Amino acid sequence: MSSQIIPVEPFDYVVFGGTGDLAERKLLPALYHRQLDGQLSDPTRIIGASRSVLSHEEYRKFARDALKEHLKQGEYDEAQVKIFTDRLFYIPVDAKSDNGWDHLKHLLDEGKDRVRAFYLAVAPAIFGDISERIRDHKLITKTTRIVVEKPIGRDLASALELNDTIGKVFKEEQIFRIDHYLGKETVQNLMALRFANTLYEPLWNSSYIDHVQITVAESVGLESRAGYYDKAGALRDMVQNHILQLLCLVAMEVPPSMNAEAVRDEKLKVLRALKPINPSNVERLTVRGQYKAGASAGGAVKGYLEELEGGVSNTETFVAIKAEISNWRWAGVPFYIRTGKRMAGRMSEIVVSFKPIPHSIFDEAAGRIAANQLIIRLQPDEGVKQSLMIKDPGPGGMRLRNVSLDMTFAEAFNARSADAYERLLLDVVRNNQTLFMRRDEVEAAWKWVDPILKSWEAVGQPVQAYTAGTWGPSQAIALIERDGRTWHEVI
Repeated sequence: MSSQIIPVEPFDYVVFGGTGDLAERKLLPALYHRQLDGQLSDPTRIIGASRSVLSHEEYRKFARDALKEHLKQGEYDEAQVKIFTDRLFYIPVDAKSDNGWDHLKHLLDEGKDRVRAFYLAVAPAIFGDISERIRDHKLITKTTRIVVEKPIGRDLASALELNDTIGKVFKEEQIFRIDHYLGKETVQNLMALRFANTLYEPLWNSSYIDHVQITVAESVGLESRAGYYDKAGALRDMVQNHILQLLCLVAMEVPPSMNAEAVRDEKLKVLRALKPINPSNVERLTVRGQYKAGASAGGAVKGYLEELEGGVSNTETFVAIKAEISNWRWAGVPFYIRTGKRMAGRMSEIVVSFKPIPHSIFDEAAGRIAANQLIIRLQPDEGVKQSLMIKDPGPGGMRLRNVSLDMTFAEAFNARSADAYERLLLDVVRNNQTLFMRRDEVEAAWKWVDPILKSWEAVGQPVQAYTAGTWGPSQAIALIERDGRTWHEVI
């Protein structure tokens, strides 16, 4: 059984930063794939906008080159690419002045009755400038939305300022704060597993769950992000948004419906229930790391400081945290979260470890009985595994074995898994905010993260060196093993 593809109404998508890396690698390929699946209705248009001076035809060539480079083999279809690039237009505009804005208005006025979305694939520093010029040039209609990428601030104060700046121009229901992790198929399947089955929800609490692990590991280093990353670090770059959103989906109460506000209300409660981390416990509950030279992808790689070419930095490229949630459902259940660059492999997963059985009726010859685990893999191979103890087949007595009921999406559904941006870009058009962050969610996340940053500074907590191509510093292993547990590290 295949999913039903429902076309969306015609729209105009204006991508500020239309010649940038995000547009090239993600946004244009995502919209092309939606066309391949028949979801784009005529006369839909995608309008690139940036300071670069290009004609419509030059932008269409840029798009064709981007698709050739970033699509997988067999996905580039000349006829479909021609239809897609005919939808593309380009207007040179300057966020800091009025140059080009009248031309953009003239083009958009041709489609006044369509859904109109502005995607800010630009630095947050100019979110306010672009928002104000959209308002001043009267580009906002009844069906206008604005999409903003992370980072939403670098601390609570800057997040409040940024939200205020955008909020002066757009209503909250028009603002879509995008986190591409929430568009991943497996993330949404987490909600389906919990709320569409009777199997898990009765067990989804501190009576049956021992602990939860959330890992987002990257094998790459800085690549082209050195300037941004050294000012951010792993806590700001990954934990404040991606990982806390995953934690919320694991820990949230059952919402009354899949309505966007109902779901986001429950996520907000989780963020507000996180136990604070402060100078008195930060060294016990957190680990900061920074990779040094090692091996990755079969070859030698530089350390962080060598890649920076600056020589000195206290920025963490790895962070591990033992988090706890102060409510009835989760009291006493630790959530171990970790993320890092230049780790042993690329992996994003959630591991729900259930408590061991209270008493074994089997003798020692049967073998060790492992606690059940539910493993939700986000990447590289999206899927779900449930580990169970069974009898090893054959005569000769009872021998127990730990096996997995394994469902890999690509194999189970024999279909291409859509990229997260494909779903999220069209959710904007549909005006469905379920998978987007609300203002109070962003601010609640910063209210938990900010004290950690300040506590690191207050106690002078250093970054611990770890060799590139490993699973992080030894202190991160100690963080979980002092509780009698261990990280799940099967690639």
